[in-house]
Amino acid sequence: MKIELRANAKINLFLDILAKLPNGYHSLFMVMQSVSLADTVTVQENGEGIIRLTCSEPALPTDSKNIAYRAAQAFLEEAGLSGRGVDIHIEKNIPFEAGLAGGSADGAGVIVGLDRLFGTDMGTQKLCDIGLKIGSDVPFCIAGGTMLSQHTGGILSHLPPLKSCFVVLAKPATGVSTACAYGDFDSASFIYHPNKVGMLDAAANADFEGICRQAGNVFEQTIEVPERVRIKSIMRRHGSSLAQMSGSGPTVFGLFESESDAEKCRAELEKSGLVKSVHLCKTADRGVKTVNEE
Repeated sequence: MKIELRANAKINLFLDILAKLPNGYHSLFMVMQSVSLADTVTVQENGEGIIRLTCSEPALPTDSKNIAYRAAQAFLEEAGLSGRGVDIHIEKNIPFEAGLAGGSADGAGVIVGLDRLFGTDMGTQKLCDIGLKIGSDVPFCIAGGTMLSQHTGGILSHLPPLKSCFVVLAKPATGVSTACAYGDFDSASFIYHPNKVGMLDAAANADFEGICRQAGNVFEQTIEVPERVRIKSIMRRHGSSLAQMSGSGPTVFGLFESESDAEKCRAELEKSGLVKSVHLCKTADRGVKTVNEE
């Protein structure tokens, strides 16, 4: 049997860093949202006892350096199926190294797909536990929708769905190293922390305007993305309700209630010379969706 899944990207409506932990990781407070820009993940058993990964993006590794490969390893070990072999193919649409959890989405797709392929029916919580072993964003990418994610990504709380809206994702050419981003945060002499209680209250009450007012990302204070200010200006000029960097960047997203305004924004950004890629998508209510079985 072959299973094909859509693995959705994410944006951070809110991201605050609470502390650096003794193990070097960081405790986070994030409100996360799935969006419909997705990679296609295909899984099938190969009968050869090996994990074989292929990808449409030649710049990405296809061995254990790829989170999707490690996701397969972790799932098979947890399921007691370490001797079984699987073929995985990833058709990349989500920009990588972009703050959109493209790699984590692929890992989530593999875990959900293998659970269905082998009929293990582990349930969402168990799948998220497996995902946390390979990446802090993987549990959210499995569960998806609108959620509060705390600490190192393993504590997830459902929130009311964000009002359906259109999302413009603009990735500049400037690259950002996640490790460097956290290092710069740790060395900063002062950080303004956005209002967590205000954001949580707005999200809990599905207050779209309140969410947009309370939104924040502390990485914007320490990560220099030269194009960010001009990208945000274009988004606001076209009527975005919120324009903000996602994750550790460099991608900037804009939320739009009007599809026409969002498309005009996308078109201007595409011609601006400010971005390496720009996508128009919508908010999504899940992280992974099975689209075909054969």
